[in-house]
Amino acid sequence: MDGVEEDAQLIRELVRYSGKTSAEVARAAKLASSTINRHFNGSASTRLSLSTIEKLRAAFPNFPGWSGVGESRSSFNHDRPAPIGDRSDTIELEQVDLRYGMGGTYADGPVEVERRAFSREWLRSITSAAPGNLFWAIGDGDSMEPTIRSGEVILIDRSQDSPRLDDGIWAVTHGDIGMIKRLRHLPDGTVELHSDNHLVRPQTAVDGEMQIVGRVIAVVRKL
Repeated sequence: MDGVEEDAQLIRELVRYSGKTSAEVARAAKLASSTINRHFNGSASTRLSLSTIEKLRAAFPNFPGWSGVGESRSSFNHDRPAPIGDRSDTIELEQVDLRYGMGGTYADGPVEVERRAFSREWLRSITSAAPGNLFWAIGDGDSMEPTIRSGEVILIDRSQDSPRLDDGIWAVTHGDIGMIKRLRHLPDGTVELHSDNHLVRPQTAVDGEMQIVGRVIAVVRKL
């Protein structure tokens, strides 16, 4: 049994143990439903990341299947950057597990996980978040222009997953669609998903339809 199959078996056992659906397990761990569904239905092509394992373990600490899980996977360390030649000021961050559409991109297909090197000093200048909570993605579409252009690298902080104010830009899943949007909370409990492109109309998400993946904290672009 290879690593992907082991992860699929782990997810199925966790779902059975919890008595929940795979989507409910993902929601309890504050993960995108596609992250869990791909392993549950056997369509995943990459292993669960260490951060995903940690979120699931925190949500279901009494699950007996955790023994030995994640020990062979590398973790980020504040004091030691990932080795990349002799560049001591760099650290590698994982790609978030889908390509976020700034208009909307299906988030339920398997993708290849990549790693990208960032300057440790630059990261510390914009965030105090642990590197293990930081991910990068590629924006796709023009609905967030001029703030974010299609094809630009987006840094996401997954430790920020509970927006309290109508401020900032967030990576979310709305159903099985991944999006980069501004959020507006309405008095009736629904949330409007707004674009910076004034030609794109806002969408509305009712309770349970939208999941926060993290806050967009930086955009890396070429001049």
